[in-house]
Amino acid sequence: MHSFTYTANPGRILFGFSTLETLADEIRAAGMTRVLLLSTPQQVDQVQALSDTLGDLSAGVFSDARMHTPAEVTEQALKYLKSVGADGIVSLGGGSTIGLGKALALRTNLGQIVIPTTYAGSEMTPILGETTDGVKRTLRSEKVLPETVIYDVDLTMTLPAGMSGLSGMNAVAHAIEALYCQEANPVTSLIAAEGVRALTEALPRIAQDPSDREARSDALYGAWLCGTCLGTVGMALHHKLCHALGGAFDLPHAATHTIVLPHALAYTAPAIPGVMQRLCDTLNTEDPARRLYEIGLEIGAPEGLKALDMPEDGIARVVELSLDNPYWNPRPLERAGLTLLLEDAFHGRPPSQH
Repeated sequence: MHSFTYTANPGRILFGFSTLETLADEIRAAGMTRVLLLSTPQQVDQVQALSDTLGDLSAGVFSDARMHTPAEVTEQALKYLKSVGADGIVSLGGGSTIGLGKALALRTNLGQIVIPTTYAGSEMTPILGETTDGVKRTLRSEKVLPETVIYDVDLTMTLPAGMSGLSGMNAVAHAIEALYCQEANPVTSLIAAEGVRALTEALPRIAQDPSDREARSDALYGAWLCGTCLGTVGMALHHKLCHALGGAFDLPHAATHTIVLPHALAYTAPAIPGVMQRLCDTLNTEDPARRLYEIGLEIGAPEGLKALDMPEDGIARVVELSLDNPYWNPRPLERAGLTLLLEDAFHGRPPSQH
């Protein structure tokens, strides 16, 4: 056993079916009296209905959360939060909404209750990624870690199958990199392997039958575990590539992670033989990178970054962004290898080692 450091993040977790019914009690238990509810425009009806059930506990709704947490949207939400006198934040949705809640918490130090409706896992992390002038930067701060997370499987039952798959693979990416990042430790690795197993088994089942309650519960459980990994350790090449792609071209977050993951793993594989063997066991395959690529096909993921309308001449820009202030990675970042990696990801080809 090698030396390691493991830091557990504080937080209250409620998991199950119909757990949303506890929200009012959780708000009061957290000492909040008037909460601002957040969502994306797509979930405004859902969050407005929730606001109505809270009555006087709701200070209002801000429903303009956007991908990659643009700073200008945060400023609009902050102005509204102050105008209604909110003393707490409730975020209902996926990574975009949760990111906005974190950005507000960073600026106000208000407490957060998060109700995830996707599998992204951001709710379990003290990490915030914000985009300013086309560049996405991440920070790690205890001020952005939500105090309470309510996982209600019922809220995921209507998540479209395609979105479920992409969101779940986004979570899988957190756990995959947790196995080989610089801060990897045996506790997080146990959590990561179980999270990968739960999600990769559940997502194809959801693609076949979106109403499969057991698969939905397994997926949300896996997402919680994968998010916990992201919250306790660092990141590596995969996340650096996805942050560069998202910030530069405003690509959809989960789809980008799903497409890039097999290729980033294949690039790093020669430097992590032990991790690759563990993934062989977890994924029940002899080629983990290829299996992740196949799961992408099974869940109907877009076939390559070109399907997301990324320009092909943007590959060179992403390589430069990735080499500029690079994240630590077991295999050093090399211009030629990254270029080939991104070309495979762009065209939707199976992953290959370069």
